[in-house]
Amino acid sequence: MEELTVMRPDVEASAEVMGVAKRRAFSAAYKRRILEEADRARAGEIGLILRREGLYSSQLASWRKWRSGVTSKKTSKETELLAENRRLEKENGKLKLKLRKAEAMLELQKKAAEILGYDDETQGSDS
Repeated sequence: MEELTVMRPDVEASAEVMGVAKRRAFSAAYKRRILEEADRARAGEIGLILRREGLYSSQLASWRKWRSGVTSKKTSKETELLAENRRLEKENGKLKLKLRKAEAMLELQKKAAEILGYDDETQGSDS
């Protein structure tokens, strides 16, 4: 007797291996070529270039930063310097406020001395 194999519709009998998505990598020459083309493009043509190449406008923006030498990653030294700068600016603001208060107190003391009739020490006595 011959054995029959019955395929069940709820079981997938595919031996197909699904690929793993990979990030696309673009060469520096490709980036430069696309950026030059985008720079020469007239109004409305950049969208056509992006669609043709399968790119996003954010990629163009990041490539432009790359081309100009601007980096988005900050080194730990830069981060430390920025934190130190913020701390010093805050301390500077507090010291300026303290100085303004001290100057105001001196002005108040001068006016009080003037009202009460105290002589200025610089005028002194001739004795």
